[in-house]
Amino acid sequence: MKRVMTGVFAAALAMSASAAWAQAKPPLKLGGILDMSSLYADITGPGSEMAAKMAVEDFGGEVLGRKVEIIAADHQNKADLAANIARDMLDNQGVEMIFDVAASATALAAGEIAKARNKIIMFNGPGSIRLSNEACGPYTVHYVFDTFGQANVTGLAAVKNGLDSWYFLTADYAFGQDLEKDTANVVTKSGGKVLGSVRHPLNTSDFSSFLLQAQASKAKVIGLANAGGDTVNAIKQAAEFGLMKGGQKVAPLLVFVTDIDSIGLETAQGLLLSEAFYWDLNDDTRAFSKRFMERIKRVPTSAQAGVYSSVTHYLKAVKAAGTTDSAAVMKIMKDTPINDMFAKNGKIREDGRMVHDMYLFEVKKPAESKARWDDYKLLATIPGNEAFQSLEASRCPLVKK
Repeated sequence: MKRVMTGVFAAALAMSASAAWAQAKPPLKLGGILDMSSLYADITGPGSEMAAKMAVEDFGGEVLGRKVEIIAADHQNKADLAANIARDMLDNQGVEMIFDVAASATALAAGEIAKARNKIIMFNGPGSIRLSNEACGPYTVHYVFDTFGQANVTGLAAVKNGLDSWYFLTADYAFGQDLEKDTANVVTKSGGKVLGSVRHPLNTSDFSSFLLQAQASKAKVIGLANAGGDTVNAIKQAAEFGLMKGGQKVAPLLVFVTDIDSIGLETAQGLLLSEAFYWDLNDDTRAFSKRFMERIKRVPTSAQAGVYSSVTHYLKAVKAAGTTDSAAVMKIMKDTPINDMFAKNGKIREDGRMVHDMYLFEVKKPAESKARWDDYKLLATIPGNEAFQSLEASRCPLVKK
């Protein structure tokens, strides 16, 4: 009996020690650097944080015996603040992977911090093509869209439809400059002309002087190389100035379903736009979006859907690798196709670009919409290898040529 009791006691001690060891494992922290309060808050912001938390919940809440935690910080669209947040997350808070980063200037700044520490950073909200070109890194992933893909889909479609003279209203920072450059290249290579451009400060409330210059150019298309609140304000004010009624087309080169909702179908109807995701595309997108809407009270943007997909892909790779080591995890992420509600047969290339289908939509007329958020008509599906920049044209030093 004494031996039996001793054995039971020893077994209980071992189980207790094992449980204590499991509890002692530090949580796996994933950090979102987001625009929580400014012009990109609807596009990413709290919705991106929630999408990441949904991905963790659906994965089971833990991996390798470690509880997964999502932490988020507001970069306020300041590149230096984004860099400081990234530094603090990685150096002091134990964050293993950073996601979203919301805007291009902030993403470029945070990306350099992650690169110096050999940590994985996955971009969902920013668009600058530099992130998978000059600023690429071995552990950098550009997941949702980029300026080349947006320009290639929207610009090419417009020129093919006879809209062959352009004037640009451009947000004066990395993303806007790259979007104008990439779209201008598509327009001119397709036989169109660029008649001029004007730069505006980020988060502009009054576009009157810029729109008057665009109107005076007589260009068939006014290309909006901006995003978020800037795009919304520019389209609303262009309508007030009568640019559309005067025969000019306004082409938002990066616009989200939340922007169209803010603008309203009466003003936005007929706009051509490219997107990486739309909530009403198929049964999978509708199922995810329904769950998202129950928490956020609006449909997910492509950036927010991309956060869910990328966080899930990362956690699956950590589990398969049996470690959070960046090199081991990234190898599996690049070797494993992405098949979920966001992408079918998506692939992360050596330059960090996640290649997937893109979609060309037209905004519905008010009479065609059955309910709020029923905003788009699908015109074309563009395969990823046609939408995004080819590896042969890449300026990423990691690409072997």
